[in-house]
Amino acid sequence: MLNVVVVGVGHLGRHHARILSKLKNVNLIGVVDPNRKQGISVAESAKAPWYSDLELDLISKTDCAVIAVPTSLHLQCAAPLLRASVPCLIEKPMAQTAVECKKILDLAEENNTFVTVGHVERFNPAIRRAMEKGIEARFMEAHRLAAYSFRSTDVGVVLDLMIHDIDLSHAWTNSEVIGVDAVGGSTFSPSEDIASARLHFENGAVANLTASRLSLKPMRRFRVFGPDAYLSIDSHSKYALLAKKSTSFSPELMSEIMKSDSPQTQFERLLDIEELALDDDEPLRVELEEFLLAVSGNPSRVVTGIEGMQAVKVAEEVVSKLEACRW
Repeated sequence: MLNVVVVGVGHLGRHHARILSKLKNVNLIGVVDPNRKQGISVAESAKAPWYSDLELDLISKTDCAVIAVPTSLHLQCAAPLLRASVPCLIEKPMAQTAVECKKILDLAEENNTFVTVGHVERFNPAIRRAMEKGIEARFMEAHRLAAYSFRSTDVGVVLDLMIHDIDLSHAWTNSEVIGVDAVGGSTFSPSEDIASARLHFENGAVANLTASRLSLKPMRRFRVFGPDAYLSIDSHSKYALLAKKSTSFSPELMSEIMKSDSPQTQFERLLDIEELALDDDEPLRVELEEFLLAVSGNPSRVVTGIEGMQAVKVAEEVVSKLEACRW
């Protein structure tokens, strides 16, 4: 049994508490939130004690922790836990700045523990199944659109939404970003509400990423184009489609189709199309299970603190580029 604490039980933290309270190998020993009404409500649902702040006595009993407070408080809440050598899963983005991310990583290293980051899209069934296919990505395109939620207003849309696709494109290419172009601006917030960025990777791949929190309809789509394949992922609908050059492709088949009366109608003869079979796992539950595996010393697929900091570094560069052309 692992003694686990959830720090921050607002919009997302309450789901962490709900899932952890039902896992067999977990003892949820506390939920921490300064909002008494919210904290007690979640604590009662999860059958766990409520704490208004992160007390030293609670930390001393904790084997691992989930931090789901506003981004501006990540470092402040992680520090006492890391100093006590408590592994932490910190919700994305890891922190507001790469400098704060480095402070978190340094604290973890100094105290012989580790940090993982809650980039939950990595655990979406559609994304997970698609990445297993090993498609070489030469060009990626992402659209992540949402209505204005009145949450996460301490960060702009780049750190709030685009950070998911920055992380996914990093994971897909396993390559460093060497160039960034971006455009966007703000409508309702002091920070940007819409942004479009083009990332250039060291291996030659390119990603076009668009994020908006001004949309009337939600959209979470990620497309990957490779030399011989096209992959379309809708993580909102949990759907993925793979189109590859047909195993029966040949110059002779191409010539035969071109000479036919209606070559356009025979285009699909050149392709093998597969709708990927997906499981029904809740991404947040899978993410938490992988974190608990890591805490127990087992192999896992967690998003590391280094990866979390890399995503924040790129996000900072995108925001910096926006300053030259934002409205």
